[in-house]
Amino acid sequence: MLDSRFLRKGRPTIWGHRGASLEAPENTLASFELAARQGADGIELDAQRCASGEVVVFHDVSLGRVTGHPGLLEETTWQALRRLDAGARKGARFAGERIPLLAEVLAQMPPGLLVNIELKCERPDDRGLTAETIGVVLAAGAQDRVLFSSFNPFCLARARALAPSLPRALLFEQDAGFALRQGRPAPFLGVAAVHPEAVLATKDAVARFRRRGYSVACWTVDDPVQAHALFDSGVAGIITNAPGAMRKRFEEGPQAQAAQAT
Repeated sequence: MLDSRFLRKGRPTIWGHRGASLEAPENTLASFELAARQGADGIELDAQRCASGEVVVFHDVSLGRVTGHPGLLEETTWQALRRLDAGARKGARFAGERIPLLAEVLAQMPPGLLVNIELKCERPDDRGLTAETIGVVLAAGAQDRVLFSSFNPFCLARARALAPSLPRALLFEQDAGFALRQGRPAPFLGVAAVHPEAVLATKDAVARFRRRGYSVACWTVDDPVQAHALFDSGVAGIITNAPGAMRKRFEEGPQAQAAQAT
């Protein structure tokens, strides 16, 4: 189970999915800063290594969707990545937003903001991603506010071996194989939490995970009604593209929420 740093009383921990990505360009400093201003408890981001070895914050394998630049992230150096525009597609006011280094994010975010670092790798060999990411976290002195998560059990196993005191969470989705979809690797990885796709967080499943000692956070939930139902079933964290709206609805109180629902 996650310790109290990652839990909130009377409401779920609200994680900004790639920042406040409904309004700002995902995985950019602008998006993370907006999530912090909106009252997110933490930000969720994606960590990968580029061709020159730096840990950068980026979700896709390809650069095209976010930057319009053809090519693969793992084949592009940081020198080239830093010149790409990762914000213009979200609107003119975000033009010029860059792909950040993980070290930049940790340095520029408020010290009380939690950071859920998803180790983004689909292969057993992570090309040093886990080790390098742990090094960045330790160098930044951010170990007290960081949670590692991954769909890749190999990354979580490496994280456990290299930095056993840093908390970990197993991600899984509906399209995964049966064992992963049920969170079966969790005990072998020493995780403190499981992060299922929201559709998998049935009341029975959440109860089962909690009995086994895991905190549960669901992704990606933008509907406050769904979020309330998940919280009522025992879910401790909501990963959302709209952290401001989600935080506001949970703090309005049950009477205001009921009035808005009618």
